Amino acid sequence: MISSAMLGGGLGPARWVLNAQVAGGYSRMDPVAHLEELAASYGLAGPGVGMLTAASVSRTMRRQDEGVQVSATVGLRVPTWAASPADRPDPELAPIHLDGSSPPAWSPGTVNIVVAVPVPLSDAALVNAVMTATEAKTQALLEAGYPCTGTASDAICIAARRVGGGTEVEVFAGPRSVWGGRIARAVHAAVLAGALDYTVYLNIRNKAPG
Repeated sequence: MISSAMLGGGLGPARWVLNAQVAGGYSRMDPVAHLEELAASYGLAGPGVGMLTAASVSRTMRRQDEGVQVSATVGLRVPTWAASPADRPDPELAPIHLDGSSPPAWSPGTVNIVVAVPVPLSDAALVNAVMTATEAKTQALLEAGYPCTGTASDAICIAARRVGGGTEVEVFAGPRSVWGGRIARAVHAAVLAGALDYTVYLNIRNKAPG
């Protein structure tokens, strides 16, 4: 398994993956400890991966492609380009007002992706799978009308079957490999659906009285 998650991130074995929803304006300074508490409350034991999102997990988008399964929660409060100029103000800080004035209406902002692959992947292929999934995510966001590469707080987890039992280890996961192509299509479908759903959410919220 490979992940950018705060809890259990990096490369190594894991038994479970948790994508936990938190309230808007999350301000705890101990997110790893918080995730450990949440995992324990769900009865999750042993090594695992934990991610946080303010996007509604009830709006999780799930898609599959020939054995690859993807779950994505999509919130685009502050869409951003990865290579923004260094001197550009950080929009992530825009909602934080220290002068007592009112911040703009809050909306969730993070794209978390969990990919499950039913075959073993080499370490290099796991890294390649992250690249493939990220490229597919960006393609989906652009197609949904969001000019961005994602948000500054996006997280990803690629879970593959453990090596053993005589199963052949896949060494490629680029978008033109068999399993990489499946990852790309499933991620693209899930994120595109999530981004379009987020647009609907914003339209409904903006039309609401008050």
